[in-house]
Amino acid sequence: MKSPTFNIVIGSLLLATIFSCNKTETFGDYEKSNAIDQTTTSEISDSISSVATLQVKDKQFIKSGDINMEVKDVYDATISIEKHLQDLGGFVTSSRLNSQIVSEDTFNTSDENATLVRKFQTENNMEVRVPTEKLGAFLTFINDKKLFLNSRNITAEEVTANIKLAELEAKRNEKTAGNISQLKTNKDKVKMNDENNSEGNYQKVATLEMTDNLKYSTVDIYLKEPKLRIAEIAVINTTNIDNKYKFNFFYDIKNAFVEGFYLIQKLVIAMVVIWPILLIGSIVLYFFRRRKSILKLENPDSNS
Repeated sequence: MKSPTFNIVIGSLLLATIFSCNKTETFGDYEKSNAIDQTTTSEISDSISSVATLQVKDKQFIKSGDINMEVKDVYDATISIEKHLQDLGGFVTSSRLNSQIVSEDTFNTSDENATLVRKFQTENNMEVRVPTEKLGAFLTFINDKKLFLNSRNITAEEVTANIKLAELEAKRNEKTAGNISQLKTNKDKVKMNDENNSEGNYQKVATLEMTDNLKYSTVDIYLKEPKLRIAEIAVINTTNIDNKYKFNFFYDIKNAFVEGFYLIQKLVIAMVVIWPILLIGSIVLYFFRRRKSILKLENPDSNS
């Protein structure tokens, strides 16, 4: 009986590259599409399908692709790819479209209106799943959308041995379950049965993932526009609006008069609040002056 950690390793082996043979195709630094002649275009289509449509008797391949290219309009290309992918029976697992704003300036065109000039560059990172038998057609469609192809990697990973290993592990797990069932019921039997069931679950999940990867190929697509784009957006002339309401003489005079009146009220209220202090101070001042007057009467010579 194997430990849970070993079970996870067994499940991972079903997707690992052990016993596998990879066939990879890489392209980079293509000329712009308007400079490619008919012969070159035909060769590109053939090279796309050579790996994407690879089929060998008694062999199973998991296919994937990684494409980095520049297009005229990222948004339009994204919509077109998504629609074509849906027609092929595929689907998008992620799409992260982002516009990087390089600069923006506002230019006033009248007292009320202005124009916001924004320079930006749009890019999109997509991950899509394509039915494996239609991968070649999908890659050919994408190739027609490019202005410049930075790089393209297409991989066909042989997993025939992994599939056979999964079948053998499933039979072994079933046989182990039969052996456990013949044991006398006790605490150890329950634990062994639980571990065997857990191992079987890992194997089933790994088999499902393997089947899904064989049926659908994963393609990562990076789209980018070659140059900055400019957007002209109509906005309000905020500078003129700020100046319009920044200062109003008569209104501010009226508010100053009212605020002055309120200030006087606050001072009167403050004096009423501190009346005990004022009373005590007045009494102290009275006795101080009286005592000073008495001292002057008693010492008239000192004053002269």
